[in-house]
Formats: sequence, C-alpha cells, structure tokens
Amino acid sequence: MNKRHNPDQLLIEAIQNGLPLVSRPYAAIGKRIGMSESEVLAKLSRLLKTGAIKRFGVVVCHRKLGYCANAMVVWNIPDEQVTSLGQQLGQFDCVTLCYRRARHLPDWPYNLYCMIHGKDRNTVLDKLDGIIEQCDLTDIPHQVLFSRRCFKQRGAIYTPRQPVTEETKFFQKTCILPQAVAGGY
Repeated sequence: MNKRHNPDQLLIEAIQNGLPLVSRPYAAIGKRIGMSESEVLAKLSRLLKTGAIKRFGVVVCHRKLGYCANAMVVWNIPDEQVTSLGQQLGQFDCVTLCYRRARHLPDWPYNLYCMIHGKDRNTVLDKLDGIIEQCDLTDIPHQVLFSRRCFKQRGAIYTPRQPVTEETKFFQKTCILPQAVAGGY
C-alpha cells in the first residue's frame, strides 16, 4: 500500500505538527484526511495500544513559562541496576526525561540520563539532592550539566514535512504542540 494512502500514516502526518485549535480537533483532522472523528479517535487509540505511537502529549517551552534552569544529570549506574533505577528516577515529577545510553569508556562512563527543570539552578540542585537522598544514590558517580542555550524544542518528525499552516504557526508561537512519538525507542 502506498504510504500516502495508508490511513495510519496519514493520521500520523496530520498530528505530528500539532492539533488544530478548534472545539473538536479530531473531527477537523478527520475531515482533512477523509475519516470521521470516531475513526480518528479509534485509530489513535489502536496506535497507542499497539505501540506504534509510544506517547501522545504536549511539548511545552519551559523557558517561556519561567523554567530557565535545565540540567541533564548523567549517572554511572551499575548495569544490573540501570533499568530499575531508571524507572525509579522517571517517577519523580521534576524528571522530564530519563533514558539509558551506552557508555563511551574510558572518557564517558555514564549510562543513565535524566533531565530536571526548575526556575533557577538552586531549585534544580535542591530537587536533585532530594532524588539522591530518596533513591540512596549518594555513592553513585554523576555530573550535572546545565543548559546554556536552547536551539530548538519540538517533537520528532516521522513523516515528510507538511506545509506550514496558520494553525501550525500558532502552535509554534505558543509552543504547545501535541506530539505523537513513534514506538520502538
């Protein structure tokens, strides 16, 4: 089947740049791609359940909301503990990302990464101290890497770029973009 005519692909293309700012966004999307509102909702539900879409949420430009201190905390977690500690760290409200990456020895021993946002550096460091205490991570090597500048913030694009519409421009200005993230990561 041609991707352009695959209903799932059409739906992902339709939502990847955000939802229309109307009272019934799923009906508007359906109209644009030849589906009913209920078909759009059913397909999104199925795509989420099957893992084709891993997450459906918003991208918030935290700096515009006053959260100007952002730190990536990198941890050197024993390999046999990284999964359980990653799940534990991911439960904290202040942690917005938490994932495992390969170490690059001998220069980079870190294998677990988590992002913490706060209004200022001290707030972020206080949150980190709380995490370290609650998770008993005092003896675990880590580094705190504060962001200096934000170059780009948006969800990933998985299909060819669509034309920029006035709706998309509005979402980009307000930086509240519902995003579908493809599964498998």
